[in-house]
This record gives sequence, structure tokens and C-alpha cells, in this order.
Amino acid sequence: MMLTPQEITTYERDGLLVLPGLFRPAEVETLRTAFERDALLSGDHRVTESDGRRVRAVYGSHLRQPAYAALIRTPRLLGAARSLLGSEVTLYQLKVNAKPALGGEGWSWHQDYSAWRIADRLPAPLLVNAALFLDPVDATNGPLTFVPGSHRHVLEPADPRGTRRSEQHVDPDDIALSPEQTRALVDLHGVTAPTGPAGTVILFHPRTVHGSGVNTSPLPRRLVLITYNHVHNAPRPAGVPRPAHLVSHDAGALRLLDPDELPGATATDPRR
Repeated sequence: MMLTPQEITTYERDGLLVLPGLFRPAEVETLRTAFERDALLSGDHRVTESDGRRVRAVYGSHLRQPAYAALIRTPRLLGAARSLLGSEVTLYQLKVNAKPALGGEGWSWHQDYSAWRIADRLPAPLLVNAALFLDPVDATNGPLTFVPGSHRHVLEPADPRGTRRSEQHVDPDDIALSPEQTRALVDLHGVTAPTGPAGTVILFHPRTVHGSGVNTSPLPRRLVLITYNHVHNAPRPAGVPRPAHLVSHDAGALRLLDPDELPGATATDPRR
């Protein structure tokens, strides 16, 4: 799948693009089942909420679950990433943010590139994020909220890596913007919180400021986040690279899945 010129223009203007219903219900169900299986596995890839019990995030599911290994190579996502970056791409990171029902915690306002520049010495923000809804998203279950146009601002976190929420990963709390920074951006650009059915995808720039609130609904808000990287933008860590579940150690360009079909698919996608 190649994005249209209008879609690329929208992404370049706003730092995000919403693609409703890009994945079919059967595909989403396969991914949900794989996540539920993966979330039961113990290890550093599994990050819990502050209660130490409920799952906050699971990293690197593509290393353990075939459905996620296939997902990163679907033309619907990989083709879109190539369109936006103008090159072959590698996988940088894959995680699933769980946002449990009735109290799943929020994520602070931040720019993703701050984490990768600090932790991995990533040279440039030549990446694109693909956020895939595994559940319907509405105003009550903690939708991702963006400041459109904020990708044009180069910002420093208020307290970069000063106080660590978790030793397992760089949590947005670790690279959060200050209230003053966030307020100034919102005053300038406003906010948007895309909602929609499971299977919807949001493409967004690594410098687009975003965060999310607490899930107050009785339903989870599980979200797959895949980050694609320009093939010539490899991390340059000063010492030992972070584990492969946090940052892919495979620098090879991703190859398209053929056919563009995840396990559980029953029909050809209309956008293929």
C-alpha cells in the first residue's frame, strides 16, 4: 500500500494521519489472542503498572508471536512507512500498550524521539510510528491525544532520565514535557484525540507530542505501536545496545509480506 499525495500532505502538516478500519476484525482478533498469550510470559519484556500486577506494556512480541512477525511486514503498514520516509525501512521497536480497564494508567506528554536519542543515540528523527487499535477507542478509555503540528518543534524533556519510573524501559514519565511546555504547544496548535473501531491505524511522527489519560471505562484499550526507521538511521549506542526486545538488532531492510494477509484473514483488503 502506498499512501496518496493527499494523505502524505496531511501527515507532513499535522504530524499524524488516521486510517480507519485498516485491519479486518478477524486479523485484529488474531493479534488480540497473540497479545493475551504473550502478556502471560514472564521476563523483562513485560512491564507492569505501578501496582506491580497489571500489564502496562509488552515489548518485542514479533520475536515470540508469528502474528506480530507478520504484522510488521504487511504492505498496509510497511508500504505506508516507505511512502513517508522515502526509503527502505527497518524495524526499530514494537510494543503493545495494554491500558487495562477501570484504571489503566496514563502516559505523560512527550516526544518519542527524545527517548531514542538519549537511550540509543539515534542520529535523526527519521522514523514513523504506526499505532493499531486492538480495541474500539472512545473518549472514555484513554485515547492517544496529540498536539497536531508539534513535530516541527524540537523540545527537551523537563527532566531527561532524572527520575526513572522503570528500569525496564524508557517510560514517557522519564522524558515528560513540563506543564509549561505542553500548555504553550496546546495554546498554539490545539489537541486531537482520534477514536474509532478496532483495526484503525494512526501514523505519527516521532516528534509529534502525545500522551493519554487514565482508562475509566470497563473495557481495555490495547494498542500496538510499531516504529519503522530509515534504513540509514541506525542507532549508535555508546556501550552495549539495549536488549533486542526494546530496540531491534536486525539492521536489514524489511521485506513485504506476500500476500498482505495476517493469520485469520478471510478476504483481500480493499486498500491493497
